[in-house]
Parts: sequence; structure tokens; C-alpha cells
Amino acid sequence: MSERFKYLTEENFINEIATGLILVDFYADWCGPCRMLTPKLEKVATQVQGKATIAKLDIDKAQKIASSFQVTSIPTLILFKNGKEVGRLIGLRDENMIKDFILSGDKH
Repeated sequence: MSERFKYLTEENFINEIATGLILVDFYADWCGPCRMLTPKLEKVATQVQGKATIAKLDIDKAQKIASSFQVTSIPTLILFKNGKEVGRLIGLRDENMIKDFILSGDKH
């Protein structure tokens, strides 16, 4: 487990996304592309530190939240600003695209 990420649960999800800019990685341990995405997110987390938070949500442990956001394929990255979804990326992406995606959320 990385210290660069917050790990979200069904219990803390709403409070954690309520303020600021937060990118939530909807993932599962059995998902190969999700595992490939993690080191990319670790790099991005250091680049956006102080501007945004990166969090992970295990869809197997938080099925209600995953279904409430219609997450049907993983990895899915959803960007929240002050509790509202402002964008999403589906599938494996590179660091620059993820970083630009997060920073674009500041404009919403």
C-alpha cells in the first residue's frame, strides 16, 4: 500500500470527496491494467501534491459506490471537485494525460 494515496471505503467516501480536488481510482486487486496504473498514479501524486489528492477505491469492497457512479469497467478514474464529478477517464492512461486531466479540474 502506498502512502501517496488515500484509500477510500463506503464509510468514508462522501466525506473524503466533499472538499477540494480529488481523483478517485476505481480499481480491483485482480485487474491487471489497474496494477499497471498504480505506479503512474504514484508519480502523478507527487506532481500534483498540494493541488489535488489521489485516492483509490476497491470496487469489490465498495460495490454500492461503484454502481452509484455507473463504474462498469476498470480502471476508471473519476475527478471530483468539492464533491461533484467534473470528469472521468476509463482505461490505462499515461502520466501526462492523468496530470493534465487532474489540473484541468481546477478550471471547473
